[in-house]
Amino acid sequence: MQGPEQGASLNESRVPSAPVRYIRPCVTELRLSAFAGHRRARFTLGAVTLFVGDSGSGKSNALRAYDALARLGGGARLAEVFADPVACVPQGARPDAQRRRGFRIGCTADGPGGPVLLDVAVQAEPELRIVGERLSAGGVVLLETALRDPGRRTVQAAWHTGGPAPLTRAPLPDDRLGTALLPLRVAGKTDGQRQVLAAAEQMVVALRSVFACDPQPDWMGSPVPTGSGRLLAGCDNLADVLWRTREQCGRRHAQLVAALSAGSAGRPVVDLRAEPLDDGTVRAVLDRADGTRTELARLGYGELRFVALALVLLTGPGVLDVDPAGEVPAAMQTLTLLADGLDRGLDVRQRAELLRLAVRMAERGHIRCVGAVSDGSWAARTDGVTVVHLGP
Repeated sequence: MQGPEQGASLNESRVPSAPVRYIRPCVTELRLSAFAGHRRARFTLGAVTLFVGDSGSGKSNALRAYDALARLGGGARLAEVFADPVACVPQGARPDAQRRRGFRIGCTADGPGGPVLLDVAVQAEPELRIVGERLSAGGVVLLETALRDPGRRTVQAAWHTGGPAPLTRAPLPDDRLGTALLPLRVAGKTDGQRQVLAAAEQMVVALRSVFACDPQPDWMGSPVPTGSGRLLAGCDNLADVLWRTREQCGRRHAQLVAALSAGSAGRPVVDLRAEPLDDGTVRAVLDRADGTRTELARLGYGELRFVALALVLLTGPGVLDVDPAGEVPAAMQTLTLLADGLDRGLDVRQRAELLRLAVRMAERGHIRCVGAVSDGSWAARTDGVTVVHLGP
């Protein structure tokens, strides 16, 4: 699983802002020790973070690694998360004597218990499996796993116990994140066990409340049947979500309309709503200040993406198709929006309004945003925004 070092050249710039107390668990650092084109890369994540770089610089891979950790933290199996694991192997990595190659990713989740670190080693070939995992906090290794017998579909795990027996050892499946399984395995009877549980729960809560959004304008304008009212990643059921949120979230809906109006070029918006059709479906329409109505299907590519991303920033886990930690009150969770190509198709007015909205919602502590853009010069001096430059 070793390969030649390919250090990523990066330059991170952050606009100073007020110190943050992490009352709600959130991911504050992403580590790509060996992943696709990244080697020994560490990225600090602020409340609003933009990865900037040319095509091929690794922006999408950074977001892909974050999304993979989030899904693993939610209990997904490796094969569900990595459909093409070989593509994640560092470029130029050579197999060892057993023909094994793989990749390593990790993150830090800060919160009430302080920083908690998670690092995962994944074997991509010849079989997809987790071959090592480490969870640590305060300089103490709380969970460590290792592949001892390649013939078994398990890893040997050891977690901190404290007391007369400092460690508890047991096998764990090699296709699931051990950290996500700890709450089912640790009794919590000793101080050491409670320390392990607190760290694991903080990491899982930080990872699970992630929404990877990639609005698909070709789908968004079509009428849709009413359903759960939970927005899908492609935002193709946006009309169904509006059918619910306009009545249930009046204040947030008014903020959405104001944002759309601010991002509109010369034709202010006074309402965005879903209207029922005779066939039982609903469609979304914009009401303009001049009295005209525009079906969403008639909007341009960038306009539709702007509507969808603004809606995401103004909603939360109860409206989005995410799997937040159900046992944790919503007030103690932070939703993180992942958006590759955040500025794709947007004009100057729309991207400025979207960034302003992201910063404003992040200041309230309930929303974080990690996006990728090709050019970050328009955001570099925005207070509250972390800009990470990738490339030479």
